[in-house]
Amino acid sequence: MGATDRLVFLGDYVDRGPDSAKVIEFLIRESKNRNCVFLKGNHELMMLSARHDLSYRWSWVQSGGDQTWDSYSREYGHEGLDGVPESHWDFLASGLPWFETGTHVFVHAEIQSDLELAEQPDYLLYWGSFDSIAPLNSRKIVVCGHTSQRDGIPRHNGHAICIDTWDHGRGWLTCLDVSAGKYYQVNHHGETRTAWLDPKT
Repeated sequence: MGATDRLVFLGDYVDRGPDSAKVIEFLIRESKNRNCVFLKGNHELMMLSARHDLSYRWSWVQSGGDQTWDSYSREYGHEGLDGVPESHWDFLASGLPWFETGTHVFVHAEIQSDLELAEQPDYLLYWGSFDSIAPLNSRKIVVCGHTSQRDGIPRHNGHAICIDTWDHGRGWLTCLDVSAGKYYQVNHHGETRTAWLDPKT
C-alpha cells in the first residue's frame, strides 16, 4: 500500500463474530497510521441505539449483538456495553453515511440514483439492497457491502459493485482496489486469493 493510497471501510465492524472489541481497537489504531475513511453500517447503528435505548437492546442482541456483548465483557472485564471504552463509542458514532471520490461513491448498503447524496434516507444507506441500485446520473460506480454474496465472489453489474462476500457466514473478507479492478480475499482459515472483477452488464 502506497503512502497516497486511501482505505475506505464500508461498515459492519461489530456483531456476528467473536472479537468485535479487538476489531474496533485495530481500526482505531489503523486510523492513526494510514489514510482511512470509515463508513457506518447498520450494525454500528444498532449498537449505538442499544446503548441509549434498553428496549432496543434485545433486538440488537438477536441480530448478532450477543457476540459483541460477550467480546466486550471478555476483553474489558465489565458486563456487555458497560465495558465499551469511550474511544470505541466515539469511533462508532463518527462513521460516515457515504463517501465520494471523482470516480466512485462508497455506501454501506444502497443509494437512490435520483437523490443527491445529502438527501439519501438512512433506511437505504444502511439497510437497502444491492439489487435496487440504479446507474447514477454522474456515472460514478457505487461500491457497497451489506448484501451478502454467498458464493464468495464480489458482484459487479456495470454500475455498482458489492464486496460483501459473506465473511460473517464463514465466507471471505474482501478488499477491492477500485482503480485496478482487482480484489484480495482472506477467509477464516487464513487462506488468501486474488482475482479480477468480472463485470456483468
